[in-house]
Amino acid sequence: MPITEPVLTRRIPTPPWGDPKDRHLVSYEEYVKTGGYQMLEKALDMEPARIVDTVKDSQLRGRGGAGFPCGLKWTFLPPPDGGRRYLTVNCDEAEPCTFKDRLLVDFDPHLILEGVAITCYACQLDTAYFFIRGEYREQAKTMNAAIQEAYDNGIFGPQGLMKGKSDFKVDCFLHRGAGAYVCGEETGLLEAVEGKRGWPRVKPPFPAVEGLFRRPTIVNNVETIACVGPIVANGADWFKNMGCESSVGGPPSYGPKLMGVSGHVNNPGVFELDLGIPLSRLVNEHAGGMRSGKAFKGSIAGGVSMGVLGPDQFDAELDFDIGTKYDMLGLGTACPTILDEDTDMVAVARNIVRFFKNESCGQCTPCREGSQWAYKLLCRIEKGEATTRHLDLLLEVGSSMGIMPGTTICGLADGTNWAIKTIVNKFRADFEVRVKPHFVPVTVTS
Repeated sequence: MPITEPVLTRRIPTPPWGDPKDRHLVSYEEYVKTGGYQMLEKALDMEPARIVDTVKDSQLRGRGGAGFPCGLKWTFLPPPDGGRRYLTVNCDEAEPCTFKDRLLVDFDPHLILEGVAITCYACQLDTAYFFIRGEYREQAKTMNAAIQEAYDNGIFGPQGLMKGKSDFKVDCFLHRGAGAYVCGEETGLLEAVEGKRGWPRVKPPFPAVEGLFRRPTIVNNVETIACVGPIVANGADWFKNMGCESSVGGPPSYGPKLMGVSGHVNNPGVFELDLGIPLSRLVNEHAGGMRSGKAFKGSIAGGVSMGVLGPDQFDAELDFDIGTKYDMLGLGTACPTILDEDTDMVAVARNIVRFFKNESCGQCTPCREGSQWAYKLLCRIEKGEATTRHLDLLLEVGSSMGIMPGTTICGLADGTNWAIKTIVNKFRADFEVRVKPHFVPVTVTS
């Protein structure tokens, strides 16, 4: 059953629900007048375990990139022991071409904060940190003001949730990052909140057991947290009426999804749609079609770390099965960047690898050195100074780095790997015209 009315953006006009020109920051007063914090009120009348079960039954999957079941993650927490327990909300959003979370922060921050309060109550977490990327300067001011409004109106603070409706007390703080892409990885984020250099930790232990300040911690993405309130208000079955079942026998892709479309389209923007919508329909019906009427060549489907879709994959369904079905790492953030027929895919690959090279924390040798060598090889190929041997070497370097070969701590190297191999394999002709045949000397015997 398709989404029939906006869920996350009902206060934020987005196509096809309204005119983006009508957008404005929703204040606390307006949020309450339009039903805000009623979801929290309902949650506080429920047992915390029941809320966890409801979110688990909804099969809400993480919207930050990995697609891990949210409710299942919550069950990994150990029982409360009287010490601090944390929620960290991941608004790093440093994945190139991704800007969906920013929409919620810009215009409806209290939807996120209501989700924060419900999550903290459900999981018995007494302290929340909202981690926002350093480049989001204005968004940080907006979010900080909303947090202060929540304190002023008794949502957070020493009196207990919602002006003392519950004795459970929650504090919420905003923490600005310093501009590191790797802080999008949950343990790198935790290191940054602790005031350390943002680089990933070796796991286990996992954050649910030993996270922020070595205490039990849940890390959730902004959009994921924003879905919690509507699920509590309407029930798991309501949420499962949107989205789609798996077509390959895996977990389903339920619920609405914010999809930010950029690149060579006439109307780039953020759209709230069902998971499972074909990319071609997203482009043609919602993003105004291909710019200048040019042909589709490819797409970065959900952030550059997920790899690319090829020219024959324009009808790919944007759900969590996309990795299995279309030879990619996964759906990622579901924010596609559309590339037209004139796009130089060698330059695209070189630019993506340059980004990963610069953003590597340097902790793991395969990532630190492999991305450097991949970038050098791509520069050589782009200049026409390489042979087919260099192209083979590029694929070999890429496939030797990442969590999946078991050589790195976090998935940044996998992003480099999947970007390289999907672009080279799906656009091989673009590379072969740039390389010279590899000369193999012939041994003459008498």
